[in-house]
Amino acid sequence: MGLAKKTENNRIYFVFFGMLAIGIAIFLKMSIIQFKEGEEWRSKADSLTIKDEIIPANRGNIYSADGSLLATSIPKYTVYFDPYSPSNEHFEQNIRGFSDSLAKFIPKKSAGEYEAYFRKARSNKKRYIHIATKLSYTQYMKLKSFPLFNLGKYKGGMIVNQVHVREYPMGMIANRTIGYERVNDDKTITRKGIEAAFTDYLTGKEGKRKVQKMSKNLWKPIHDENEIDPQDGYDITTTIDVYIQDIAHHALLSSLEYYEADHGTVVVMETNTGQVKAISNLGKIDDGSYRETVNYAVLERHDPGSTFKLASYMALLDDGKADTATIYDTHGGIVTFSGRQVRDSNRRGYGKISLGRAFEVSSNTVVTQAVNQAYKDNPKDFTDKMKDFGFNATLGLDLKGEPKSYIPVPGDRNWSKIALPWMAYGYGILVTPLQTLTLYNSIANDGEMVKPQFVKEIRDVNHVIKTFDKEVINPQIVKPKVVKEMQAIMKNVVLRGTGKGLQSKDFSMAGKTGTAQMNYGNRGGMYYASSFVGYFPADNPKYSCIVVIHRPTKHSYYGGDVAGPVFKRIAQKIFTDVPSLKEIKNIETPSQAAVKSYKKYYANVKHSGSAMPNVVGLPAMDAVAILENLGLKVQIIGFGKVNKQSVPNGEKITKQQTITLELS
Repeated sequence: MGLAKKTENNRIYFVFFGMLAIGIAIFLKMSIIQFKEGEEWRSKADSLTIKDEIIPANRGNIYSADGSLLATSIPKYTVYFDPYSPSNEHFEQNIRGFSDSLAKFIPKKSAGEYEAYFRKARSNKKRYIHIATKLSYTQYMKLKSFPLFNLGKYKGGMIVNQVHVREYPMGMIANRTIGYERVNDDKTITRKGIEAAFTDYLTGKEGKRKVQKMSKNLWKPIHDENEIDPQDGYDITTTIDVYIQDIAHHALLSSLEYYEADHGTVVVMETNTGQVKAISNLGKIDDGSYRETVNYAVLERHDPGSTFKLASYMALLDDGKADTATIYDTHGGIVTFSGRQVRDSNRRGYGKISLGRAFEVSSNTVVTQAVNQAYKDNPKDFTDKMKDFGFNATLGLDLKGEPKSYIPVPGDRNWSKIALPWMAYGYGILVTPLQTLTLYNSIANDGEMVKPQFVKEIRDVNHVIKTFDKEVINPQIVKPKVVKEMQAIMKNVVLRGTGKGLQSKDFSMAGKTGTAQMNYGNRGGMYYASSFVGYFPADNPKYSCIVVIHRPTKHSYYGGDVAGPVFKRIAQKIFTDVPSLKEIKNIETPSQAAVKSYKKYYANVKHSGSAMPNVVGLPAMDAVAILENLGLKVQIIGFGKVNKQSVPNGEKITKQQTITLELS
């Protein structure tokens, strides 16, 4: 019995001391966790519920040369409500007014339904209820003024997430050149145009703030203030002139629609500086309308056709291989090289004509003969000259993706017996419209080739970070004598050549038409690209311009018909609509044109009140003044000067008689 009791006591002691040892071990472990490992575990716990959130910086703005906003980042606000955050007093005092205001602002629910929804959420301790997404700043400020929300973040339970969305206030204006910024499904970012080329400047420095996890994938800012405030990106001022851009865009669009073409491009460049004042790239989309989808001016290489003849002429004249008076026989409009025919658009040819006249009428037979005769024994001399003109290279544009122009050279796999004459009139080569324009601009600029520019400066508010000055590619591309000869020939293209239908008595132009066959190796798929490239005014040029329109399908396909009128419309608008800033050197000398116009007006004013005066040719304003002073009622159709009057000159008139004037 005694032994049994002793054994039982030992068991009790064993259990007791065992439990004591376990308790001491637990106590020691808790102490270690509390004092030695506590910070580590608290940090791990916080990492599951608190984190640093990156605040994207506001991307810099992009402006036109005159300060118009082309691209900007607009803040958008997503708002949540924490119904458990307000005190009972604040909640009860404001929940009805808040629900009433919200029902008017977002009428998805009635005021009563909103109130019931929020009360239930509060009783269930829900803390992150979505209210609205992508609100504008004005909408956000209105929501912020509602009862409850106007108490602030903690007292009112308002939670706000702000993001910046890229917007383009001018819509389609130079859209493909300005570019875009797009977040892809995989969270990568795609940028094009100026947005891509200058993204290092446009992108600011990110900020940081602490956020706390409220529920799955939902995080709430801990403080109103940021840990690190984001810094906005720099602003970009482009060379684009909004007014000229609008002219170019609508002139191109009108021609594309009329000729039902596939796509086209226009570039207007300031001659002396190379600053691109307008660039429009329009392509037909599925619904038949036109949109900026591809930067054809910068990216699209193709056979330029007759506009490349300028390069051939520059080489011939600069190397002394021929002069503008050299006579060539067009052989009835057909010449043959290695069994392949070259034809003139005039199927009968032009007889025997000078090299200069051949440029004016765009004779293919003459330029191919001239280049072949001059360089057939050493074609490398010609291709080296093309390299001197900047071909087989890029222009070094700031915009990404510019391809090299392509000129075949002896030894290339594409070189053949017909490569030289074909190249002479713009075939078997690949050149972008902007590369072609740069060559023409060098002639307009008295031989100085300048790099096209799209950006003038980078700014931080009012502080200039970087300026982009004129960049000269070649200070004298050919001899000054050759420049003057080509200037005279291109002026004659408009006066008496393929561009004579573009003449205007108000201003002068110089340039070259082009009608190139595209995909000519496939007769079933062959189509035309119509172009005109040149500058204006012809003397002391201010702007150079290129127009290229691909696949016109109605009315015509010749460059002088399709692309030429776009060029003329742009030049005409610029010189008739843009206010003149020229200094008047001698105000005492009257303008002869003004004197003549006044005499004509005065003669009509003094006209007998019994017979209809002749107002054809007068500006609408003058014609209306004359006729209304005679007691007539005037109706006007169109814009510009009077082209036709419904009551003939000299016919007897009566008071209150109606006359219709057609303007053009």
